[in-house]
Amino acid sequence: MKLTGNTVLITGGSSGIGLELAGRFIKSGNKVIITGRDANKLKQAKVHLGSVLVTIKSDVGRPGDVDSLYKKISKDFGNLNVLINNAGIMRTINLHNHKDKPEQLTKELDIDLKGPIGMVDRFLPLLKKNPDPVIVNVSSGLAFVPLPISPIYCAAKAALHSYTLSLRVQLQSAGIRVFELAPPATRTELLGEFSEDDMKGVSIMPLADMVDVAMKGFEKDDFEIRPGQANQLHFMSRLAPDFILKQMSKPVERLLASS
Repeated sequence: MKLTGNTVLITGGSSGIGLELAGRFIKSGNKVIITGRDANKLKQAKVHLGSVLVTIKSDVGRPGDVDSLYKKISKDFGNLNVLINNAGIMRTINLHNHKDKPEQLTKELDIDLKGPIGMVDRFLPLLKKNPDPVIVNVSSGLAFVPLPISPIYCAAKAALHSYTLSLRVQLQSAGIRVFELAPPATRTELLGEFSEDDMKGVSIMPLADMVDVAMKGFEKDDFEIRPGQANQLHFMSRLAPDFILKQMSKPVERLLASS
């Protein structure tokens, strides 16, 4: 993947991994558009990265928003050639005792899985028209081994990993490169719901270090990028799946006891 001269769209770009990626791509000489659900965070992102950053309020979990976003991008940024599906949420959920309605229980599926699928489906015709097209799906190290206190998130990311494998194969003949970035636990607000006990034994990767690995992987056309402990989870899921699942299951007792 060439790292300069692109027009890049990053969903969930107002904070965390998305915002850090936006900054790196801007510094490398790319046009960058980010989306997010929170207008205030989008304003803060623009202050942080400067007026060169384009911000659009949009929710990938809403098909109507995706359609409106496509129409705006195709009109104003018709040379879009890089789509980074980064938007995501992560929650702890006690499946024994929760108060979510069915549509709330599956919120991660709407945003973390159906969101990227809908974005790819809608933006694929535009990407095909432009040179050097790239799709990046941001999954998780938990796509390989679940963290059972976050069952819906992990299921969504595992499905996104599988979808990305198929997408890469299907789009190869069209010359579209499909990357998967599977971050480990990274120091972002996504971990805000988790306690120190939940993260015991987990090495939380600094955000800048994680994105360093991602950018190097993009440049080398490493299509499955697994920084830090994400690579260990991938390895252990094959070498000792029962052992690593047991290790990842330790916080469940605390979750159930707190209900």
